[in-house]
Amino acid sequence: MTQTPNTKKAIASLAESFEQSSRSPADIRQLNRLIATATELVNGVSSSLDIKIASSAIEEMSRAFTMFAPFRNVRKVSIFGSARTTPDSPIYSLTSATAKALAAHDFMVVTGAGPGIMEAGMVGAGRENSIGVSIRLPFETGANSIIAGDDKYVSMRYFFTRKLMLVKESHAFLCMPGGFGTLDETFELLTLAQTAKSVPVPIVFLEVPGHPFWTPLMNAMEPLLLDHGLISPNDTSLYMITDNIEDAVNEITNFYHNYDSIRFVNDILYIRMKRTIPDAAFKDIVTKFSHLSGDSELVQTTATPEEIADNDLVHLPRVALSYSAKGFAELRGLIDAINQF
Repeated sequence: MTQTPNTKKAIASLAESFEQSSRSPADIRQLNRLIATATELVNGVSSSLDIKIASSAIEEMSRAFTMFAPFRNVRKVSIFGSARTTPDSPIYSLTSATAKALAAHDFMVVTGAGPGIMEAGMVGAGRENSIGVSIRLPFETGANSIIAGDDKYVSMRYFFTRKLMLVKESHAFLCMPGGFGTLDETFELLTLAQTAKSVPVPIVFLEVPGHPFWTPLMNAMEPLLLDHGLISPNDTSLYMITDNIEDAVNEITNFYHNYDSIRFVNDILYIRMKRTIPDAAFKDIVTKFSHLSGDSELVQTTATPEEIADNDLVHLPRVALSYSAKGFAELRGLIDAINQF
């Protein structure tokens, strides 16, 4: 199917409005790409179901982007766990207490807005520090009473859009005991970190003292996976298992002691920091982590022209390296070293 004159006119009008907006050149390129993709759906062989899925997914993401926008500069922890956990369970009280401690460190809590562990996290953090991203299921009644009706709540139809928002918007993850859904979310987190398809974040597996869950699970899985050559020994550094609230909170907060974020620019990895590292100490870091940077050397530097054009944390110092590892497991050691300063 070819484009009609009206379709061409509408696309041209949208493109012109983008050019006249305050959006950056990079944003305008992506918006034009979005319109071109939508046009392909209209003019291609997509079925009604294909178009429904695409339009619903974009609509859901747009609503979620709008909901999260006011909290873009606030650190957030997503909590995963079972909807079946009852308020009298030790896991419920452990989750609530941990969420309260994280809120005291200025972290917001993001959950699936349902009952069980999701509710416990919001009880601990309080409504003002809670964000809900629920999934519409036929056997669940909707948002819990803590977040229902709040501007910081959005409901989604698709698991994949919900997962995208939880991963995109979170700076840490607290994984509590749970069933198939919790394990699915948890192992997808590990997969994204292992393959560098997310950004480095602290992932904490928290279990009840005297009633372990993650410890026996991972003790059974890790040797089997390692024996078959299916994971690397370094992959176990992607997460921490503990039954101590203070240790869990410290793992999350200390991750951002000096480390801020990363960005790849022209295949170079830039680690943004709050503070520069003294020269003598940085020489030791260069020596210890030179294997991560291929043929080039780690250097401390400033924002790139691309970051300046995007006004992307230009005030922060950076460590630059030609990152040669396959995932983020090996990067964790470098981040820990940066956080010593």
